[in-house]
Amino acid sequence: MGYVAVTGGQEAIEASLQHLTYERIKEGKFIDVESIKATMRGFLDQVMSESSLYSERLAALAMKQSEGNVEEAVFLLRAHRSTLPRLYYSTVTDARDMFVIRRISASFKDIPGGQILGASHDYLHRLLDFSLVEETEQDVLRKKAEFEAIEVPEESSLPLEKLPKVMDYLRKEGLINEFPLNDEEPDDITKESLTFPSSRSERLQILTRGQTGTVTSLGYAGLRGYGSSHPNVGEVRVGYQPIHIALDEEGEEYYIGSIKLTEVESFIPANVSEDGKEVLEFDIGYGACFGQNETKAIAMSILDHALENPEKIPIHDEEFVLLHVDTVESTGFISHLKLPHYVTFQSKLEQIRKIKREGVTNE
Repeated sequence: MGYVAVTGGQEAIEASLQHLTYERIKEGKFIDVESIKATMRGFLDQVMSESSLYSERLAALAMKQSEGNVEEAVFLLRAHRSTLPRLYYSTVTDARDMFVIRRISASFKDIPGGQILGASHDYLHRLLDFSLVEETEQDVLRKKAEFEAIEVPEESSLPLEKLPKVMDYLRKEGLINEFPLNDEEPDDITKESLTFPSSRSERLQILTRGQTGTVTSLGYAGLRGYGSSHPNVGEVRVGYQPIHIALDEEGEEYYIGSIKLTEVESFIPANVSEDGKEVLEFDIGYGACFGQNETKAIAMSILDHALENPEKIPIHDEEFVLLHVDTVESTGFISHLKLPHYVTFQSKLEQIRKIKREGVTNE
């Protein structure tokens, strides 16, 4: 691929960057990072998930710097992430230890521990709330005080730690296959290049870092008939997952904090052979990502199951899916088309002109 330098480009680029700053501040308004962090929960969760860096403060800074452009904010955080030292690896964490703030099942009405609706846009009428145009700081503080003053009835109090999983009860009935505990170290695509066939840990890491819209679209394509993984959502849980580290392999674990996490386990009917007969059981599709990203996590569970069961269908093709869901790679390659391609285009243009001239001469 041929590129050519643009003469006088440095001054033009500097002027463009000055103009970019001016566009952000030309209305004479500004929003501070703490305000973004406090009010833009959905944006921060999406950016942290796609950038694979859990820091609400840095995600808020990236939002401010990118003027709300998600792909630019993800690029900024990925670039910053690449400069950070990797001091420790966390120990294995179990979502059963999550402090749950939302937990629902679309497969069962009654689940042990109950359905916990939590905070969700799912139950809203999708109508613009024009009262927010005139909302003041006093209104915010009043609503906050009113909510915090609500008394929770004693009989409604639930143990939000150590809530059991819906999957455990199906497994006890023998409706889901038992798998041995995998003690192997997971592969890390940020340390080693992806190779095919890929391991499941590589696939899950790529999907959880994947562009939300792309992962959702591919999952949707699977439901529409371009795949054979049509799940029932067994459980969606959102909450704060404790993270621990160990200073050495035999050492004591130390709690270093918690991250907000969305985890989805989907149930997909599958035919398996048992005693020479075909019987129906449930396979599991798994999805997990930073923040409250339920749609992405559900779509991820569809793709996880699809890629575990290769077929000659697009979303069951690991090369097709895994090489095209990454935010930085896909937007970066598309954006590179804006770079000067003068040499390659002039070459093609001259070929077409030559063909046209020869065609006229032959006539």
